[in-house]
Amino acid sequence: MTVHDRARGHDLAALRGLNTAVVLRALRRESPQTVSALAAGTGLSRPTVEALVEELSGQGWIAETDAPAAGRAPGRPARRFRFRAEAGHVVGVDIGLRKLVLLLARLDGEVVARHREEFPAELPGAERIELLRSRLRRFVRDEGLGPDDVWAVGVGVPGMVDDTGRILSVVVPDWTDLDLARRLADDVPCRVLVENDVNLAVLAEHWRGAAVLADDVACVLVGRRISCGVMIDGKLHRGRRGGAGELGILPQLGLDEAGKTLVWGGERRDGESGSDALARAVRAGDPAALDVLDRYLAGVAPGIAALVLALDPELLVLSGALAPVGPPLGPLLTEHLRPLTLHVPRIAVSTLGREGVALGAVRRALDAVETRLPDAAGPARPSPAAQH
Repeated sequence: MTVHDRARGHDLAALRGLNTAVVLRALRRESPQTVSALAAGTGLSRPTVEALVEELSGQGWIAETDAPAAGRAPGRPARRFRFRAEAGHVVGVDIGLRKLVLLLARLDGEVVARHREEFPAELPGAERIELLRSRLRRFVRDEGLGPDDVWAVGVGVPGMVDDTGRILSVVVPDWTDLDLARRLADDVPCRVLVENDVNLAVLAEHWRGAAVLADDVACVLVGRRISCGVMIDGKLHRGRRGGAGELGILPQLGLDEAGKTLVWGGERRDGESGSDALARAVRAGDPAALDVLDRYLAGVAPGIAALVLALDPELLVLSGALAPVGPPLGPLLTEHLRPLTLHVPRIAVSTLGREGVALGAVRRALDAVETRLPDAAGPARPSPAAQH
């Protein structure tokens, strides 16, 4: 074979790989679809799409579905194909000072299993790692999956994380300068992506939460710990060293002092946290609870105002421990921001609940999985056990 022929063969293989990825991603975005719909949507010829559909079916990436099309015309129905989201899974993890949240999701982002537990904030760093490792192994095993069935794991941690995934802050005891991904490598032989928790929270809000229709977003974690995740032009802004949004580090803003005022001594139900009890009392209109919340918001308003003046975001999302207060939280904060800023952006309160960070970790893992989808380098291997 001449050099020209080899080059031409390489170009054809690359083109086929590109077309394969185009068809697969089209089905991943919308399933099921007919060959005709795929051809129209991708701009590829029908014979090309037919060949690629057969190839992807044989590899286990897609499957023919018997589900009837709504309002179809009489006659023989067209074959319809769906992306096999069950071909692989990802795990989203949120490990904070006092809690662990695990979410298992398919390749389409559907969460199929969840786990949550709490532990003492004083748990040493080594024991905290072992807790995460053991729970992660058991979580995957209990769902009938093996290590190879998990394609990526996203992990959210409090504090500053650099672009390599190394934890740089001292928020979690003994985790300063920790390469958490390497510590988990023996338990999950796949890519592990460690990220700051509030950065993942803003990803979740943009994916499935209050910021779906906004591209310039500041997501503020409101509670005893104050931090912020920033999205600019639809992309997470981490800063040069991963420290963007770490408002709580600057003592002059008074955020730590404000956090100390967030104490509720009123009624607490069995298993209810202090912040949840406070939120419930605020929703019920309890004057004492409203006073606690008002003093707290007055204390954090200067820091949030500085953030608003620096970024001028389209949307400010309030997440974290006080999100259960619900819609009233926005107007209450607005009153404290008005005297401090040129204008107050639109404010929304997160509705993702306690799974927001873990859901953002799922999104981060799914983004990493994109590199495993078939492309010019050849198809990745879906789970053989899932084929049917």
